[in-house]
Amino acid sequence: MSQILFISGSEIFIILVVVLILFGAKKIPEIAKGLGKGMREFKKATDDIKREINESSSDIKKDISEMKDNIEEQL
Repeated sequence: MSQILFISGSEIFIILVVVLILFGAKKIPEIAKGLGKGMREFKKATDDIKREINESSSDIKKDISEMKDNIEEQL
């Protein structure tokens, strides 16, 4: 079943020919530009989410270390 997922060179060529026939040579750069913008926005969104998670986890670590210091002072 895992071999079904792999695409050979001839299959890629056939797909490219079909895309060229369906969309024409003038539309392909526009489609590629749109895909590029979409991928860039997706990467930006995932980077923002990662940054927010890291910031919130650092705040939590800071709070935990402060609690630990307070407990150690009381003991």
